[in-house]
Formats: sequence, structure tokens, C-alpha cells
Amino acid sequence: MTTDTLTKPQQPSSIHTITRVGVVGAGQMGSGIAQVVASLGGLPVVMVDSASAQLDKAKAGIEKSLAKLAEKQKLGDTTPEASLERLTFSQSFDDLASCDLVIEAIVEQETVKADLFAKLNAITAPTTILASNTSSISITRLAKASGRPDKVVGMHFMNPVPLMALVEIINGAQTSPDTTATVVALAHAWGKTTAVAKDFPGFISNRVLMPLINEAIYAVYEGVGTPEAVDTVMRLGMNHPMGPLTLADFIGLDTCLAIMTVLHDGFKDPRFRPCPLLQQYVDAGWFGKKSGRGFYTYNS
Repeated sequence: MTTDTLTKPQQPSSIHTITRVGVVGAGQMGSGIAQVVASLGGLPVVMVDSASAQLDKAKAGIEKSLAKLAEKQKLGDTTPEASLERLTFSQSFDDLASCDLVIEAIVEQETVKADLFAKLNAITAPTTILASNTSSISITRLAKASGRPDKVVGMHFMNPVPLMALVEIINGAQTSPDTTATVVALAHAWGKTTAVAKDFPGFISNRVLMPLINEAIYAVYEGVGTPEAVDTVMRLGMNHPMGPLTLADFIGLDTCLAIMTVLHDGFKDPRFRPCPLLQQYVDAGWFGKKSGRGFYTYNS
């Protein structure tokens, strides 16, 4: 094999036609992804979650979000009613069998995601693309668990999905050019902008963002400033739309800790060590907005 063959990037030969999308996980991210695909993408979507109460909550949230967007005339040519008709809510993973693309948006734990990818491999057709909404976990390792590594890719949506423009596309070591080209084209069709990243801990987004949040937490931990002071400096001094500690509460401090742990374990670099105060808050169950308390207190 020549050096040129080894170093020349592969070009996609085709973009696969996607006619039906599955979303696993009816939490905030999964709900947002399903909503965007059904409304802006105009595709049938099967949302699967093992908990019926979570599916009911997701449906109610999507209905409310679609109504608000319709009021602001941000649904394009579709309507809330038409979008909801494209959505199917199910507790059965077998309903994903007919999907051409399945996007997982479950808990940010590698073993749980890997088990799901192995399960999806047995349920879906060999041609089905499997995508992960992970914000930091190795796509290459998830792809290995799937049994079809060339058809596994990262599609990291930003929160809240219906409003944020970016989808970070992550290539695993064996992700095929056709798979990447297909999901990039889909994201564009859904009104999103894409940025393609290689499979390193944290990818682009969280490799840059999480150390910033972690350092802001260190500033509070070391008594340099209060959460309010740190956020005010970053908002008014650096023109950030949201202070890093407010953002951390919004993301979830447990999620921030999980991502910092992935960065620290992956790079073995002390600059990625999670702040002890972050660990303490998570141990106390102070996860941020979703739990009612983080660096700030929230009404239920």
C-alpha cells in the first residue's frame, strides 16, 4: 500500500436516503431532537423510552414548544399538528427496526450507551446509521460495541435543540465518509449548521467549554469571587450571553462532572482535573436547575 493511499482522505461515494428516524431517550435532548426532525425535517420519528411517564412528559413538552414556535412563526411551512402526526411514542425497541437512522440521547454513561448500540445492531437493518448525541464519550468505542463501526457517528446537538443552530459531527476511527456525508446533509436539511470533529475526549465543544466552566468553579472554590461576580465578569466583560456558572447549572453539574472526568481520564493531564467543589455539589445532589439547586437556587 502506498503512502498516498494511507494519507489521502476518502471521499463519500453516496449520501444515503433517510426516510424514518428513531430517537432513543425521551429526556430534554431526545425530545428536542425528535421535535426538530419531525417539524423542520418533515420526517416520521419514532421516540423510544422504557418509561411511559417520560414519554408522556416528552410529548407534552414537544406540544408546548411547537405551539410557542408557531406563535413566533418559526416553524416554516409546517404546523404543530402536522409535526405531531409524524411523531410516534413507544416503549418497544422493536419499533426502531424500520428506521434508517437511530439517534441515541440517553444517560451520559459509556457502558449504558455501548449496551444500547449492541442492542440496536440486533434490531435494525445492517444499513441503518447509528448516531450518538454524546457530548464527550468516544465514538470509536461505541462503534466497536455496535458491530457496524463504519455506520456509527456522533451527532452532538446543542441544548435547547430547537433553538441552537449547531450540530457537532464526530467521526470515529472507522466512520465511513458516506455515513458522515449523510448526517451532515441531514443536519443541514433540518436547518442546522455543522462542525466536524475528530474523536478525541470532549471533541471540540466540550474540550473548550468544560475547562472554562471548571476554572470558573475553581474561582468560587478558592474564594476569588462569588458565583454572581464570576458570571457578571464573563457576561459584561467578555460579552458571553450567559455566565459559566449559570450555564453549568443549566447543563447539569452531574453532566459537567462526567465530561470533566472523561477529559481527565482521556488526556491524563492535571489541567482537566474536576474541581473538588464540583464533585461536592454533585455528591450533595445539587445538579443545577433540574434539581432546584446548583450554584444558584431555582423555583420548582
